[in-house]
Amino acid sequence: MGFGFIMAIRILFGVCMVFIIGYIFGGFAKNPALASLTKVAAILAIVLFIAANVFFMRLVFRHTAGGEHGTGQPKWQQCRYK
Repeated sequence: MGFGFIMAIRILFGVCMVFIIGYIFGGFAKNPALASLTKVAAILAIVLFIAANVFFMRLVFRHTAGGEHGTGQPKWQQCRYK
């Protein structure tokens, strides 16, 4: 599920960027429907950026919280030498 979610966020983010770039450099501003879609795409791009960062941080924290061999410590805190 994680990989599919990451790919969906990236595809939606790319589509939002196409609308925003089309508004700035293309003729999207002349068409009222495309102009309103571009505004929605700009808001969605911000939300997707935040959602992607939250999702990636959850994956990182979940990966490091379990540690190695169920000790509860991240790998970088485990010292086997005494």
